[in-house]
Amino acid sequence: MEDEWSRWGLDLHLHLRRGDSQGLRAGLEGALRDAVRSGRLPSGTRLPSSRSLARDLGVARGTVTQALDQLVAEGYLESKPRSGIRVAPRPAASVAEAPKPEHLTLPPVRGFDLRSGFPDLAAFPRQEWLAATRHVMQHAPNSALGYRDRAGAMELREALAEYLARVRGVATTPGHIVVCAGFAHALRLVCQILHHHSTSPGSIAFEDPAEPDYPAMVEQTGLQARRIPVDRDGLIVDELTNESAVVVTPAHQYPLGVTLSPVRRVGLVSWARRTGGFIVEDDYDGEFRYDRQPVGALQGMAPDRVLYVGTASKILAPGLRLAWLVLPTGLLTSLWEVTRQDESYVSVIDQLVFARFLQTGALDRHVRRCRTRYRRRRDLLGEAVAGQLPHARLSGIAAGLHAVLRLSPGSDQESALLDYLAGRGIHVEGISPFYRQPAQAPLALVIGYATPADHAYSGAVSALITALRERSRRLPAARTRQP
Repeated sequence: MEDEWSRWGLDLHLHLRRGDSQGLRAGLEGALRDAVRSGRLPSGTRLPSSRSLARDLGVARGTVTQALDQLVAEGYLESKPRSGIRVAPRPAASVAEAPKPEHLTLPPVRGFDLRSGFPDLAAFPRQEWLAATRHVMQHAPNSALGYRDRAGAMELREALAEYLARVRGVATTPGHIVVCAGFAHALRLVCQILHHHSTSPGSIAFEDPAEPDYPAMVEQTGLQARRIPVDRDGLIVDELTNESAVVVTPAHQYPLGVTLSPVRRVGLVSWARRTGGFIVEDDYDGEFRYDRQPVGALQGMAPDRVLYVGTASKILAPGLRLAWLVLPTGLLTSLWEVTRQDESYVSVIDQLVFARFLQTGALDRHVRRCRTRYRRRRDLLGEAVAGQLPHARLSGIAAGLHAVLRLSPGSDQESALLDYLAGRGIHVEGISPFYRQPAQAPLALVIGYATPADHAYSGAVSALITALRERSRRLPAARTRQP
C-alpha cells in the first residue's frame, strides 16, 4: 500500500546532526528553525505528519512530536485542526534582506510607451498558440521530451527552412540551422564560432548607428568591435578593411530605417569573398514592409559568406526567446565543436509549438494581420507629423515597427527634450545612444509605433505631437530671456 509520505508528495531536506550533545530533539528543532528562517520553508508550507517525518529521519515519533510542539510554541509553526502543521506567516523581508534585481531589459513605464524594439504584445495570437500547444501535447511522442539535438528540434528546423525560403529568400537546409534563445545568444555563438574557425579572428564591424549592447558584448568575448558609418544607402562598404565579420541590418537598418542599396549589397558580398570575411545578417523585422516590394534576405546572394539570424521577437513576442541562426557549410564543423558546451536554451515544447505554428500557416496569418495594423499606425503617425509638425521629418517608414522623427537642428537638447516628454508621461528614445560618438548625432527621436496596444495608440500619438508643439513654442521665449 502507498505510504503517507508518497501520497503527500513533499520532500523535506533537513540537516540533522546526529550525536549532537543536545540530543536528537534539539537537533531537529534547530534544523527546522534554520529552514524557516532561511526561507527554504516558506510561510504556509505544510509539513509531513509526525509519523512520516519520523520514518524518513529514522528517529522516534515522540522526538518529532516534541520538536514540532516546541516550534509551534515559538511561533515558527502553526497547528490547526484537520489542516496539519504548517509554517507560520513571517514578517516581510526588509529591502536590505531582499534587494530587488536590476532590470535586464527596458522596465515597464507609466503613461504612453513609444519606445522601439517591441511589437504589440496585446496582439499575441493566444488562441492559435494554445491550439498549437494542445496539438503538440496530444501528439508529440514521449521521446520528444528527452535530450534533443543541440542544434534544435528537427521539426522546427525543417519548418524554418521551408518558411525562410518562401518568405525571405533564404537558401538553406535544416542541417544548416541552429535554434537559439534570442539574437544575443546567436551573436555569442557567432563569436565563439569565429574564435574556433580562425586562430586570429580579429574584429567584428557594426553599423554606426546601431544597438550599443551588441558591440559591447562582442568585446567581452575577446574580439574587437568596430563601427562603420551608415548613410541613406546603408552601410558604407568602402570603410570595411580586414574584419573577420560585419553585422548588418540590410532590410531595415536599425535604428535609421534605411535599406541597403543593391550596389552596396553587391559590394558587401564582394568584400566578404575578397577578404574571407563573413556577413552576419540581422533580419529582425524583415516581414514588415508597407510601401515597397519585399526585400529578400542578403543570405540568398551568398549562402557561403552570410550568417543569417532571425527571431520571433518582432513577429510574435520577445518573451518566447526564439531565434534561428543559418550558417554556411564551411562553419558547420566549428558550430558542432562550439555547441558541445552550449546546449540550446529554448524549451523543446516551445520549439515544437512554433514548428506547428509555421506548418499550419498560423504565423503567416498573424503577420498579415499585424502588417495591416502597423501600417495603419504608421500612417496615423505620418499624418500627425505632416499636419502639425511642419519643421520635423519622419524617416525609415517604408518598413519595420519604428520610425525616426528628425527635429530642427539646434532647436533643443536631446536629454532636455526626453526629460520634458517623460514628465508628461510620454516615453520615447533619443537617437544619440545608438552612435559611437553620441555628441555627433542629429536631434531625433526613435518612435516605436508598434509598442502600444491598439486602444492606446492614437492617444499616445496625440500626446506626443501636442507635447512637441508646446515645447517648440516655449523654447524661443526662454531664449529671449537669456542675457
